Amino acid sequence: MATLTIKGVHKRFGPVEVLKGIDIEARDGEFVALVGPSGCGKSTLLAMIAGLETVTSGQIFIDERLVNAVAPKDRDIAMVFQSYALYPTMTARQNITFGMESGGVPRKDQDEQIARVAQLLQIEPLLSRKPGQLSGGQRQRVAMGRALVRNSKLFLFDEPLSNLDAKLRVDMRAEIKKLHQRVGKTTIYVTHDQVEAMTLASRIAVMHQGSVQQFDIPKRVYARPANTFVAGFMGSPSMNFLDGRLAARDGGALCVEIPLADGSVAALPLARPPATAPADGKVVLGIRPEHLYRYDAELKAKKPALARLTAPVELVEPTGAETVANLRIGGREVVGRFDPDGAPEAGEQLDLGIDMAPACLFDPVSQELIPDAS
Repeated sequence: MATLTIKGVHKRFGPVEVLKGIDIEARDGEFVALVGPSGCGKSTLLAMIAGLETVTSGQIFIDERLVNAVAPKDRDIAMVFQSYALYPTMTARQNITFGMESGGVPRKDQDEQIARVAQLLQIEPLLSRKPGQLSGGQRQRVAMGRALVRNSKLFLFDEPLSNLDAKLRVDMRAEIKKLHQRVGKTTIYVTHDQVEAMTLASRIAVMHQGSVQQFDIPKRVYARPANTFVAGFMGSPSMNFLDGRLAARDGGALCVEIPLADGSVAALPLARPPATAPADGKVVLGIRPEHLYRYDAELKAKKPALARLTAPVELVEPTGAETVANLRIGGREVVGRFDPDGAPEAGEQLDLGIDMAPACLFDPVSQELIPDAS
């Protein structure tokens, strides 16, 4: 078991600052995902943890041991690469045991370790095959086996599923989660796929342009994103944003006024008033697609914070389990996820219900989340 502490880490390549003061801590046995778009610095950070890249400034500790100047082989880490990095002329068994043989581990211990790992990963029948005879998912299992036999303190995964097809990615994602639950190793997992991050990690570090935008449990990252970047990046389809203004209506109840295409204004009552507000009252209202509904009285009784307005439906995309619809509210396109039964149709003027209970407010200038009063 191990902890990982990253304090004020910067990385420069010449004049280009790739990482801009990273602070992250992974607790003993925790699964931390580094997620963000290409070029955000997540793979560079992982390489620095592994010792494959130098630290320009800042400190990296593994189990309270400063490892900035420690060689990769002496950091007690195991890494699984995106490309699998298997030797093509070796069998799966030889690939897995190569590190142990190089380290002079006795053959008996090697056999015990490979038997344990092969059973854990369910690759016993594959040990005599070479990588060219294995599927992508099988190769990834072998790559994970090579990491597991080292019994290292810290496991590092660099986008291990990006070369797999969609179905296999889902299957392997479940396998990695089960593996972590069984082994309990501290794990740092890099991905650009927010679904992978949400389903696998105990905490997520969302990165953008070399900085950590939010580091929190998946539920809070999704429900209360720190800023509009996190809100737009996490979730598929992403969060909808509507420009509005705070105003008091109906005896002082605070609403967000949204201008509509016909010149009228929709007043959406806030279920959670903000602790503070911009001086000019301007805000950005964030609504997740799953919080849009076809309005009816029964639903309103179940969801008291349901606000009501009419929105034209421009496009409908049935996906089987749900129907995705593109609506128009004012000058903005808004995406909703609806139950296929009773889903809207293209061209319809939808009597739309918006659940304001989970709605988020952002400052239009700083793009930061405006905290709730309570």
